[in-house]
Amino acid sequence: MSKSFAPPDPWQTLSRFTEAHVGLGRVGSSLPTEVLLSFSMAHARAKDVIYAPFQADVLTLELTDAGFLSRKVWSQARNRTEYLHRPDLGRRLAAECIENLHPLSHSARRLTIVIADGLSSLAAKEHSLVLLKILQPQLVEWELDEIMLATQARVALGDEIGAIRGAEAVVILIGERPGLTAVDSLGAYLTYKPYVGRSDAERNCISNIRLSGLSYEEAAFRLVYLLREARALGNTGVRLKDDSTFAQSKVVDQLKANNAACI
Repeated sequence: MSKSFAPPDPWQTLSRFTEAHVGLGRVGSSLPTEVLLSFSMAHARAKDVIYAPFQADVLTLELTDAGFLSRKVWSQARNRTEYLHRPDLGRRLAAECIENLHPLSHSARRLTIVIADGLSSLAAKEHSLVLLKILQPQLVEWELDEIMLATQARVALGDEIGAIRGAEAVVILIGERPGLTAVDSLGAYLTYKPYVGRSDAERNCISNIRLSGLSYEEAAFRLVYLLREARALGNTGVRLKDDSTFAQSKVVDQLKANNAACI
């Protein structure tokens, strides 16, 4: 067997710790054919995920089976093409959704959670319900509203929904823009005292919630922490820092044990 005198490629070592496209190698001044084909496949898959329809009816049944009340809403974007070309329409509710969205009663502790397709309906479908099941037992200080299933939705749509519902806070679980190696990443955006016109600087975000990213348990832990601190501070966004430390093994182990018991 011939021995190679070429120095080891440090990028190959890094590739063991990340799904990112590193250590791809080269053939002359180009990439290997296998890598180019893999890139094309990943790009095509990401595009397919963006255009995949949101299975709100299926998720409604799953929520019902899990004991959650829910209702469907949609933005002013009439289809996927318009949603992609007009982000502003995805931030506002369709007129026909507003009339029946007002709550029958008022609660000063209401928390509205929105599950939205965003740019990855796959992420919303695969991860939101599991996260909700872990999150619900920890929301003892809140009155959980009906779960809103939002189609053709942008992040800011949650603020309008929360304002109409009279929520103290709103959390929107939304599919994030697919990447070449992660097409099912879920983001959680929190706004305290939501209303139309809130800026990105007035929200907190927990991103990359998925099996190969941030765990459901840690995402739930951080959300509960941010909700508690938002109430104490009376605000969210740049003024609210996530100083939670999830490295507390007892908390982690207990949450994972509870999740395993539910499954």
